[in-house]
Amino acid sequence: MQSPRPGYAPRYDAPGYLPPMPLPAVRASLGARFCAYLLDIVFIFGFSVLLWLAIALIGLVTFGLGWTLFAVLPASGIIYSAITVGGSRQSTLGMRMMGLRVVAPESGRTVDMLTAAVHALLFYVAITTFLLWFVDVMFGLVRSDRRLGHDLLLGLAVVRAG
Repeated sequence: MQSPRPGYAPRYDAPGYLPPMPLPAVRASLGARFCAYLLDIVFIFGFSVLLWLAIALIGLVTFGLGWTLFAVLPASGIIYSAITVGGSRQSTLGMRMMGLRVVAPESGRTVDMLTAAVHALLFYVAITTFLLWFVDVMFGLVRSDRRLGHDLLLGLAVVRAG
């Protein structure tokens, strides 16, 4: 294992998968996370439009049978997060623009697609109810590492990509 740069913690991965990479010890600010979410709303809308067009085309080709896939459109934000956060860059497009990424600080492992999808699902469930959203944000305001409630439940952290 390489020695990490100053200010970074060592990363421990399963042998044979990825070389050890340092994890930044600097947590993301709540303001940067909020701006990243606002940008992601635009990207999720574009992704939903592309998904809608693809499903419409599949429905035409399959004589209407493919139109049953329109049921997945409400989950387009979760699918978007699963693909982007569960990918190699570990961040949504909005997070990339704000210089953020999602990590698992306790284990040092990358975030897989299922964990990224559950992370997004918990976030969207929290913002649909004022009380849950308030509790979720209060965790971020009172903790020095700025981890929100849904981050803590899954053992994830949003950090600067630096």
